[in-house]
Amino acid sequence: MARILVTGCAGMIGSSLVRRLVQNGHEVKGVDNLWRGKLENLRDNDRWIIDMDRDFHNRDLSVPNQLDDLLDGIDYVYHLADVVAGIGYVFANQLGIFRQNLLINTHVVESICKARSLKGYIYVGTACSFPQELQTGPDAPPLKEDDLYPASPESAYGWSKLMGQYEAQLMEQDFAIPVCLPVLHNVYGSPCDFSPERSQVIPSLIRRAIEYPKAGPFVVWGTGEQGRAFVHVSDVVDGLILAMERGLGQGVIQIGPDQCTTIRHAAETIVNISQKNIEIHFDETKPMGDLGRCADYGKAREVLGWEPKISFADGMTWLYDWIEHQMTQGTN
Repeated sequence: MARILVTGCAGMIGSSLVRRLVQNGHEVKGVDNLWRGKLENLRDNDRWIIDMDRDFHNRDLSVPNQLDDLLDGIDYVYHLADVVAGIGYVFANQLGIFRQNLLINTHVVESICKARSLKGYIYVGTACSFPQELQTGPDAPPLKEDDLYPASPESAYGWSKLMGQYEAQLMEQDFAIPVCLPVLHNVYGSPCDFSPERSQVIPSLIRRAIEYPKAGPFVVWGTGEQGRAFVHVSDVVDGLILAMERGLGQGVIQIGPDQCTTIRHAAETIVNISQKNIEIHFDETKPMGDLGRCADYGKAREVLGWEPKISFADGMTWLYDWIEHQMTQGTN
């Protein structure tokens, strides 16, 4: 049994990771300020998956010293907490996102450096940190870990996450704390934020399909030809667990598929699942984000023994059913 601290523990990935760690017999503490995370994500039916009074801490990590009193006896830290949302929010709040994420990352590292007792630090990065010029479309060659530099991410979010990754590497170098840097591609699944203000592309499109036609036309931002390497949250949690068990000291490891799915195909998949006669409209005046990327996950396969297992069709069907149930219940 290990004692593990998870930041961002009430989000989609964080809560799924906490659940798996507890199932594996570990003792888990969680930190989240509940900006996007939700307490109910840490509940299974009528019970909490951790002791909420003892092990859940509502804290803003952009404020210094928030982890100082939580690291005693902790073996591993998973750092997932950051500020991110859908593409509209990201590009409308670049400075705020960049500054907040830099503060969050450096305050986590500062607390860890003061404690100096960890067996490992897993900093969860993003494929948004890859250079924009390498993300040219669905047919772009799969990205390799070495492609992160020379750096030129498209968004301030991508830059902020890359800086957190670099800071983690400096900590490993100066304090001999083993680090693993899993870089996630486009994660989807439940539980997720499907609100109009902050949802990302797949939950946003699913919500619109469920509300159709009452909420108006089914509009997809961009041409629909932009692509993403969608990876189900269950597969991501597999990778994160393996990062702690096998990846420490191994640097950057991509967690994502080697195939790119267009947003058009994702929208068409959602329409098929809905069994509605929905006409898809593409709004080319809206931002498209990165044009397309996927992962050469050879390092994940070799170092972690990881590869994606959940098919896109299955994962999308499960997520559609989950969001539809949540909307029926009046949540989010």
